[in-house]
Amino acid sequence: MKIVIPLAGFGTRLRPHTWSKPKPLVTVAGKPVLGHIIDDLLPLQPEEFIFIYGWLGEQIERYVTDTYPQLQARYVEQAELKGQAHALSLVREHVRGELLIVFVDTLFQADLGALRRLDGDGAIFVKEVDDPRRFGVVVLDERGFITRLVEKPATMDNRLAVIGLYYFRRAEALFSAIDELMARNIQTKGEFYLADAINLLLEAGARLRPLPVESWEDCGTAETLLETNRTLLERQRPAPPDLPGVTIIPPVLIAPGATVERAVIGPHVSIGAGATVRDAVVRDTIIDSGATVERALIEHSLLGPRASLRGRFARVNLGENSASDEGDGSW
Repeated sequence: MKIVIPLAGFGTRLRPHTWSKPKPLVTVAGKPVLGHIIDDLLPLQPEEFIFIYGWLGEQIERYVTDTYPQLQARYVEQAELKGQAHALSLVREHVRGELLIVFVDTLFQADLGALRRLDGDGAIFVKEVDDPRRFGVVVLDERGFITRLVEKPATMDNRLAVIGLYYFRRAEALFSAIDELMARNIQTKGEFYLADAINLLLEAGARLRPLPVESWEDCGTAETLLETNRTLLERQRPAPPDLPGVTIIPPVLIAPGATVERAVIGPHVSIGAGATVRDAVVRDTIIDSGATVERALIEHSLLGPRASLRGRFARVNLGENSASDEGDGSW
């Protein structure tokens, strides 16, 4: 099996953090989103990971090389952002047979072992939702096979939302559908969508099963990133360090090498390596590596690498190397 991870987007919904780093490297619960995804996929023992990069893609390659030196990895640039299906078309010469496609807007928990027991040509991982009208959903036949993907349905009839994880037993069939999609110039919102290619595949007779995920956490905006941070910390319940003069309200993750003095931390706080938090109250916040918080009370906040916040009672969203001193501003 080969795993393809498209990550060429600009991540505009996570600005200012994505001005200086690609969205998959934004930190949640102690490590980049991409790190959580790779760790979840390693048990599959894939033959190769293929990363389709764009904006600041050299950072992706550096992170993977430094953090996972044992990983068999390939990097392909999507110079023109023409959509998901276009991105996948760029890797066709590198993929034969089994293919798993993973998008990095969301984290998930799923039984990936179910792929070995699959009675079909592939699978789309889904999560049942109360209101499907904001999502792409699958439509099923009486045998439980997928007949169509529908983007943002007008009705509540189909509640199995697509989470961005797809498996194909024969990648060649998917690439043929992508070829047809692009030859016929079938576009949605000016782009070649993977969902449209899959619909062509289904029309040609492919049998795809829906497979459920246990959980599905979004990492696409500041608000959802903080929500995912809360969820992961509650699930992991990391053991807090014993720091004199510091009150910790679990769950809290403080990386080795962080300096925390005379502070109240938590709940739901992640503090990265090399960060400094002093004379502060911090709750429901992600403080990235090398950032500084002093004489401040903050909550519901994101501080990027080496950001600096002093003398604030606020809710903030500071990107990498940003600074905010003295005042009562809010965000």
